[in-house]
Amino acid sequence: MDQNCIFCKIANKEIPGKVVYEDDVCMAFLDLSQVTDGHTLVIPKKHYASILEVDDDVLMHMSVVAKNLANKIVEKMGAKGCNILSNANEVAGQTVHHFHIHIIPRYEENEGIKIHFTDRSQNVDLEAIYKKIMD
Repeated sequence: MDQNCIFCKIANKEIPGKVVYEDDVCMAFLDLSQVTDGHTLVIPKKHYASILEVDDDVLMHMSVVAKNLANKIVEKMGAKGCNILSNANEVAGQTVHHFHIHIIPRYEENEGIKIHFTDRSQNVDLEAIYKKIMD
């Protein structure tokens, strides 16, 4: 546990949260920001800074929990889909350094969150990238 981590405090019930799921490994609660209605965070009870550090067994368990919760949230909230994502480090948008998975229900295409993928295929040397990763 990190004494200064807000998510550790929620996991230890030092700070209240709208908990929608809990087991021995993780818990899920409504995000205060509510990017869209039903925006939920799934966190491990043990502190890990990001997905890059989390224990593999914890990650697998949380992935199943996130999938099941996402299906429930989409159905119960009448969403058309959802984004399930995790940010690793500040450059990627991580603001709380306790691993968490966002479940963000989507009702319309242009609401609350925008993820845009740019096709750079004409300007990228895939072979060079591949070699760098594989070295």
